Amino acid sequence: MDLRGRLMEGQAALPTIGAVVPSGRRHPPFVVVDRSGCELEPVTRYLRNLAVGDCSPLTCRSYGLGLLRWFRLLWALDIGQDRDLEAEVAVLAGWMRSAVNPQRTRRAGSPEAGAVNLRTGRASLQVGYAPRSINHVLLVISGFYTYHAHFGDGPVQKPVPAAPQRRRALAHRSPLETPRPFGRARLRQRVPAQPPRSIPDAMWDELFAAMTCDRDRALLEFFVSSGARAAELLGITVEDIDWAGQRIWVISKGTRSRDTIPASPQVFVYLSRYLDVDGTPRPGERIWRTRRGEQRELRYGALRRVLQRANQRLGANWTLHDLRHTAASRMANGGTLTLAEVQAILRHADIRTTGRYLVPRIEEMFDKLTEHYARPRVTATYSPGYDPADVQAVFGA
Repeated sequence: MDLRGRLMEGQAALPTIGAVVPSGRRHPPFVVVDRSGCELEPVTRYLRNLAVGDCSPLTCRSYGLGLLRWFRLLWALDIGQDRDLEAEVAVLAGWMRSAVNPQRTRRAGSPEAGAVNLRTGRASLQVGYAPRSINHVLLVISGFYTYHAHFGDGPVQKPVPAAPQRRRALAHRSPLETPRPFGRARLRQRVPAQPPRSIPDAMWDELFAAMTCDRDRALLEFFVSSGARAAELLGITVEDIDWAGQRIWVISKGTRSRDTIPASPQVFVYLSRYLDVDGTPRPGERIWRTRRGEQRELRYGALRRVLQRANQRLGANWTLHDLRHTAASRMANGGTLTLAEVQAILRHADIRTTGRYLVPRIEEMFDKLTEHYARPRVTATYSPGYDPADVQAVFGA
């Protein structure tokens, strides 16, 4: 089997050369460099176009990582940009389907990939790349060649297959219309539609009790009462807290606007205890800090590790985003807030996204089914005076 075949089957690794590094500039904030540390100028021009179009720095970094993976494949195959590259895109898609994702490396004693946790009903992550990740890389490559074809310095035909049915389905569509179904383009992965998964109340109590300090209790209570995302919550400073109004300001994902969201009174009790023990940060500093080793800002990886340690003690596999799903499910099904009010709190652009939480939870259906199975069967009775033989002849009972 040649190198192409081994890559497509995940039997060969892409060379770990090149990197995505900060540029020190605003346009773009990140650049892709090759093995010698030189910028890839075509990639820099594309990322600069994204940055000038008001994409967030994290979007530029994400697109840079996607293009770095693409160029690593071209370097491994020793192929330039002056030819049709559709076959190479297929090799990359096959490699991502088959190769081991280093971000999903399992610790000793972790469950097998794809195994279902009997407590939460959630399956463990597979060892490879998720279908959304593969589709994202294909989107990045397609946008890269579309940009250069527009300026006449790239191949006329994009290497990523497109779906004409999708273009026709989305052309001149009103935002209020229900999207029409369309077929996937070649190489695009099927992404299953999964309902939001929230944490049942009993398991939430167990998870909250597994927290070992007021900092972690305050964080979990913030998540489940405000519906904030992890990155939004980790970015708040002392100036973003309204103690009297019991609300906080966060930088919303996507719009990057400063929005206010409410939180429960219990949140501020745990938060004040945490700040009393660890001290109040200086103005402009983030309030969440690590507790092990030298004190520094709490990052997403450290926060995820807090939840992972609690999961190990409880035998669960909850994720940080499940906390936002839990808050949304409680708000939408609590009977106090309207769906439009829940949309405003969660800062959803489309109310149909909020409406996904108006579904019965699996755990509630299990409880109702258990009650249904335990209910005694109804015995048929007939009015007195009928001969049992006649009833047997007519109804067979």
